[in-house]
Amino acid sequence: MNLIGPNLRAIRLQCSPAVTLEDLAGRLAARGLYIDRTSLGRIERRERSVFDFELVAIADALRIDLLDLFRSPKRRASGK
Repeated sequence: MNLIGPNLRAIRLQCSPAVTLEDLAGRLAARGLYIDRTSLGRIERRERSVFDFELVAIADALRIDLLDLFRSPKRRASGK
């Protein structure tokens, strides 16, 4: 149902320290977006769609460029 699920998981776990689903849910809540850890897990498994405003908040919460959620790991590393 979405393109970003596997990338979201990879990016979240590559953070130092790794960001848990609960941590990410808290970061989103601090930005006024309430997505619980179960729903975040469903996004990562491509079982839930993601709205554009949710993508912006997720990228902001992880301090990444929005396009990184759509890039392959190889392209994220090169910045392309």
